[in-house]
Amino acid sequence: MNSLHIRRDDQVVVISGKSKGKKGKVIATIPSEGKVIISGINKVKRHKKARKQTDPSGIIEKEAPIYACKVMRVCPKCDKPTRLAHTFEDGKKTRLCTRCKREI
Repeated sequence: MNSLHIRRDDQVVVISGKSKGKKGKVIATIPSEGKVIISGINKVKRHKKARKQTDPSGIIEKEAPIYACKVMRVCPKCDKPTRLAHTFEDGKKTRLCTRCKREI
């Protein structure tokens, strides 16, 4: 799996799992694993040991990756979860909302 239907800075909603129904912004994508990292979603705690005297130690909370198939793009125009349609205009590929048919 090398390509994803989600890009960085997309607004998405989780459609299944423990965070179902929550919205967030995509921070990063991992196409080789088919996963995305979303701000405020799937938070995990990691115990970190200070490697240098200046490094902080303790329990750190961060976002963990979630499978891209479990999230759906939210259209900024109609504010609803939607699939993406693609069109080619003047040699450029554009993404469309399948609900309202507007460009994303």
